[in-house]
Amino acid sequence: MTVEPGTRTTPAQQALEEELIGRVLASFDNTPDPRLKQIMQSLTTHLHAFIRDVRLTEGEWNKAIEFLTAVGHITDDKRQEFVLLSDVLGASMQTIAVNNQAYKGATDATVFGPFFVEDAPEIPLGGDMAGGASGQPCWIEGTVTDTDGNPVPNARIEVWECDEDGFYDVQYTDGRIAGRAHLFTDDQGAYRFWALTPVPYPIPHDGPVGKMLDATGRSPVRAAHLHFMVSADELRTLVTHIFVDGDPQLEIGDSVFGVKDTLVKEFAQQAPGTPTPDGRDLGDSSWAKARFDIVLAPEGV
Repeated sequence: MTVEPGTRTTPAQQALEEELIGRVLASFDNTPDPRLKQIMQSLTTHLHAFIRDVRLTEGEWNKAIEFLTAVGHITDDKRQEFVLLSDVLGASMQTIAVNNQAYKGATDATVFGPFFVEDAPEIPLGGDMAGGASGQPCWIEGTVTDTDGNPVPNARIEVWECDEDGFYDVQYTDGRIAGRAHLFTDDQGAYRFWALTPVPYPIPHDGPVGKMLDATGRSPVRAAHLHFMVSADELRTLVTHIFVDGDPQLEIGDSVFGVKDTLVKEFAQQAPGTPTPDGRDLGDSSWAKARFDIVLAPEGV
């Protein structure tokens, strides 16, 4: 039989493949949950389309299974390789885009990342979230408002970041808690705290995701950033970062596609001896300061 141009398969082969897809889709017809049925049938359709599009070999499919197995084996309570995989494929950012539609100037969301930890210590307004982590001190301040400009008092702000060597506390083996905290806005929706000036760092690349990046010629490095998660009653929880204006990695690219122009902020460098906003004595150390005003969308939009 003649093979149709661009398909590399005969009409009979195409019919065989399409008949299989039809049977697999039909196997989900009696799924009680309509949403689950939709998801499984759409997943099946796209997965089979991918296999047919690239004419995937059995050896390649076995390699994919081995890769996913390795991702599972390296994942534990301190390292989430599946999150890394989702991030570097842009799936995390696409899911965020779908679920955080633009609304009346609300602050843009970005990736959650694999290093958030529940029950970070609480600090007071003006407190230090570094917890002894190494790096240049940085004063962060701003407000939390709703999309009508009303201040949001008592909003919970979770913050976390790496140290100047590019490591989060959970990447060390000594049980330290550093570079993370939570605090609450005041009656006017204002907040302020000491952090560290963010630095670029590579995502963990000693596992299967790192091998995939290496095989495809991609860098594992993330642009310098500070993580935020902000929540308040009747408002949409925001997961985001701020990035450092002037960071060369912004031009090279962020390995998880998390950068948005609206989240790039000036981290103004201050010479040693420059008075700090709260009178903190930093000796002969330089420091930086940045402002991040946060706008939360209503819950459910």
